[in-house]
Amino acid sequence: MSEEENIVLYQSDDPDMVKASQQARKTFKYFWRELSWECRRIIPGLDFAAVKVAFHDPDVAPGDPDTEHMWVNGIDCNGREIMGTLNNDPEWLTNVKDGDQICEPMSAISDWIFAVRGRAYGGYTVNLIRSRMSSSQQRAHDQAWGMDFGDPDEIEVVYVPTEPVGFLGRLFGKKPVIDPEVRKQNMLEHPMCINMGESLEAALQESREMVTDTDEEGWTMLHRDALAGNATVVKILLEHGADPTLKTPEGDTPYDLARRFGWKHVMKLLAN
Repeated sequence: MSEEENIVLYQSDDPDMVKASQQARKTFKYFWRELSWECRRIIPGLDFAAVKVAFHDPDVAPGDPDTEHMWVNGIDCNGREIMGTLNNDPEWLTNVKDGDQICEPMSAISDWIFAVRGRAYGGYTVNLIRSRMSSSQQRAHDQAWGMDFGDPDEIEVVYVPTEPVGFLGRLFGKKPVIDPEVRKQNMLEHPMCINMGESLEAALQESREMVTDTDEEGWTMLHRDALAGNATVVKILLEHGADPTLKTPEGDTPYDLARRFGWKHVMKLLAN
């Protein structure tokens, strides 16, 4: 992306970077859940959303790196693979280029970021890199990205509203306060999912075909919400007769999809 022209080189066996990428893959489900609700919003809520993916090219010039981690936007995901549009020009690789449509396994994910109201969420490898910068370098980095990454040692993965601290508060280093109970609740269930319950019930009374209809990719609403971890929606769909045994064209049931991302509360609903 144009805001991040500088290339950061690191050893593939850098233990901190390996751990950061592992955490990004582990928490990717929160990125996907947020993106699933962004698709339902009439007014967009996200300033930015992208995933960093490791690309490999065995035919690079001798001595050049054969792997580059680059950002992809326009993300779609089926629980097995991630799809989107490459948003960087590679420095060394020749088998991909900026603007290419890509499809890579979930294991290729090395980071993810979404931003709400100028605040970045996720960004594990980005924050590791920031942690190795001076304060002035961090400020310049964040200004280039156009978003606030916060403390590199305190990465948030779900949006939680905070009270603004004001100019004097920022001047004296005061941080916005996040209610731990609200964070815990939002980790378990997206607020939009809870708020949608009543309107979904009404919509299903009017259009029962919503339960059985499939989209252009052959997925039902139950498939989509199982992958996104939307337990409230899943529960209502099941109560209205949604079939938990139906499979996607890739062969996944709603339970399989919830299990891929480790949504245990959704898996429990579907198992029953």
